[in-house]
Amino acid sequence: DSPRNGFSFKGIKDYLECYRSGKLTPSQVAKNIIAMLEDCDKSTPPLRAIVQWDQEQIMLMAEASTTRYRNNCTLSYLDGIPVCLKEEFKVVPYHHRVGTVYLGTQPETEDATVAKKLREAGAIIIGVSNMHELGTGTTGCNPNRYHKIPRNPYNPNHFTGGSSSGSAAAVAAGLCPVAIGTDGGGSVRIPASFCGVVGLKGTFGRISCHGCLPLSYSTVSVGPICTSVADAAIVYSILAEPDLLYPYGLKQPKATLSDMCAPDLKGLKLGVDWTFFKACDAEVLSACEKAVKHLQSLGASVVEVSLPEMEEARVAHVICILSEMRDFLQPDFNKHFDEMNLETRASLALASQFTALDFIKANRQRTRTMRFLQEIFSTVNCILTPAIPCTAPRICESDLLTGSSDMSFTVRSMRFMQLGNFTGIPGLVVPIGYSTAGLPISLQVMAKWWDEAVLLRIGLKLEQFRDQTKKPSIYYDILA
Repeated sequence: DSPRNGFSFKGIKDYLECYRSGKLTPSQVAKNIIAMLEDCDKSTPPLRAIVQWDQEQIMLMAEASTTRYRNNCTLSYLDGIPVCLKEEFKVVPYHHRVGTVYLGTQPETEDATVAKKLREAGAIIIGVSNMHELGTGTTGCNPNRYHKIPRNPYNPNHFTGGSSSGSAAAVAAGLCPVAIGTDGGGSVRIPASFCGVVGLKGTFGRISCHGCLPLSYSTVSVGPICTSVADAAIVYSILAEPDLLYPYGLKQPKATLSDMCAPDLKGLKLGVDWTFFKACDAEVLSACEKAVKHLQSLGASVVEVSLPEMEEARVAHVICILSEMRDFLQPDFNKHFDEMNLETRASLALASQFTALDFIKANRQRTRTMRFLQEIFSTVNCILTPAIPCTAPRICESDLLTGSSDMSFTVRSMRFMQLGNFTGIPGLVVPIGYSTAGLPISLQVMAKWWDEAVLLRIGLKLEQFRDQTKKPSIYYDILA
């Protein structure tokens, strides 16, 4: 842990210090959160990060945690820590709406595996967070009546990114230090980057997706959005293990955090494809290049690599994710078409144009791309890219009423994300600075399958590059 001057987000460590010293109890923290959640809903414009919450549920979990602290029998480092889960997960007793107006008509009676694990760890689930309808976009824009548009805590006139929009907004606004999202095309890493917090997409199958709407079974991974890399490591270590109800992760190697806290990066080789890396806005490029130099100064060496067939991989990823979503949502598309947002209808209509031949070719491309990565990872420990080529886009007045559909932005925002989803490798985004307009900029680190430990090791050092953390314009200090 490095001491910081000026503003810093409150993380797991700050909560634990308050609880262990007796300065605050989880029950007092829960009361603060409830007051803040009420305030969020009344503010102009409303933050819309948490879309379902229940005062009684929050207090029940907090009081149980308070008793455990009193009796010195806490369950884990997450005991008493406020968390939220994307609405794509089943969380008792909330509605499993997945960003729609037509799903989840009844309250849930069974938790997703991730929600269950968080409860077992003693966390306080403060509610479920907003999301892009059915995870079909990267802005987070969801104009329907249950959700409305979540605001970026750094500038409420800008989008949060999506589709785990509310999860990132809740963490950046201080409502909770930990949120859980899903990532099929950057849906954890894009909002984390736009909102200036840390986002980890685990290796495909690393964290159980059971109890999550199975929109795309071959591209989606689960991951935490946190205020720091250390917090992401704690959450990862608690959630990352096989689940009998989720067959894709059954044969995984044991999750480790080995060498995560090594004093430097000596011996690590960081792969960069500079042509690919440089396709971003000038401000983003400048910050990211400096961050790479910072990692070099800590003993890592930068190795030029070539990522072949990236355009083919990009198109193939779109074919895979949209074909799988269209397949799963076929009944919804036929039955609830009029209740979907315009953008969702357009995306699913586009998906219906793909053929079986397209899907087979796309999966052949996946095999090729995974083989290329195997070769690259035999020479380097990780691949570095900017997280997103631009900063968070502005919200237009019309977006509030009819939503937003901008395919060129969607394609651009996913540029550095798709490789991880298409091949299943893990990716970590870490904020490294701000644009002149004060919007966050992040760098992404990707590693070979199951090697999250090296991402976290590099991520810890990347955090030291940012000389200051700017305070978001919407920020609640729960521990004050």
